[in-house]
Amino acid sequence: MVDKMSFFVYKTPMTSTIKFPLSLYNALDLEIYVLIGILCIISFVFYKFFLKNVSKERHLNIQNHLEKINKHFLWLTLLFLLFLALHESVEYSIFIKKLTPYVAFITYVSGVALLIRVCRLLVLMYLFLGSMTAGVPLLIVNIFSLVLFVLVGFWSVSQIFGVQLTPLLATSAAFSVVLGLALQDTLGNLFAGISLQIDKTFEIGHWLEIQNGGQKIIGQVKELSWRATVLIGLTDEVITLPNKVVASSQISNFSPDNQPIIRSQTFKIAFGENADLAKDELEKSISQIADIRAIPSPIAYISEMTESWIGIKVIYFIDNFGRQFFIGDKVLNLGRKTLEKHNIKLAHQVIEIKK
Repeated sequence: MVDKMSFFVYKTPMTSTIKFPLSLYNALDLEIYVLIGILCIISFVFYKFFLKNVSKERHLNIQNHLEKINKHFLWLTLLFLLFLALHESVEYSIFIKKLTPYVAFITYVSGVALLIRVCRLLVLMYLFLGSMTAGVPLLIVNIFSLVLFVLVGFWSVSQIFGVQLTPLLATSAAFSVVLGLALQDTLGNLFAGISLQIDKTFEIGHWLEIQNGGQKIIGQVKELSWRATVLIGLTDEVITLPNKVVASSQISNFSPDNQPIIRSQTFKIAFGENADLAKDELEKSISQIADIRAIPSPIAYISEMTESWIGIKVIYFIDNFGRQFFIGDKVLNLGRKTLEKHNIKLAHQVIEIKK
């Protein structure tokens, strides 16, 4: 058994000495290569059997990841075969002896990168199980990727290349404090984003009304990144809010499951018209609009009465917060036509001029 801290040394023509740890060769084992291949196969099988019902956008996203993984695995296979061929022929040529360590290093880095990419995709697909249509925030996936990268990087530096990290970490304490102060806002937004995800205040695709002081922001959640929450507004504008601002604001979520959104429109008919007939016909006609829920059905009632008009308020229930204004337009137009069809006159403003 070769000691993992052993090194193989050779002289370059420039008389400089280059050292590579033999443990790097030991890490390029066939079992590790097979394990990475099995993880790639598992990711493909997981997608085919468990994510059939995801949205079209999610399908394209995952397929793009799988295509990149396939290309990366093919590249890793070529590098691994090249390393094996050079390693077997290292005694026959000085050039091969010099080239082999560099090929080994590139193969190892490529394998680590593919391992992180596959694990990241598996976590992403697992999270998709709970959100088939809307998707999942990349913040969680990115944090997992970063943690895995740091762990593998630390292990590689200490176990493969024999660098002792403990003294280095101890001497970098002051630098860490300075860096922490410089990244205070970024870290604050990061942890605010994590807390929003842990509390599950909202998910991607939800419509939110964010009240921050005197400012009210309405939009649909598009993404939750390291620094900010990205919304798409009612007129398709992109709204980017720092996670700290979102976490400290009052949030109204208009997309909870099985809880329809309540909206209303008021029709003012002339005083003396048949209010009962108007209520019945408005309820029947408005319930025919496809964007309005049949259960619970629309409700009409007299909300006000003056000497000039009778106010009839129609309450209806919708599922899509973003289409509320388009639905409201349909309700007003259809309600007006329904009243005209039954000869129910709308009220008009009367201005009396007294001398």
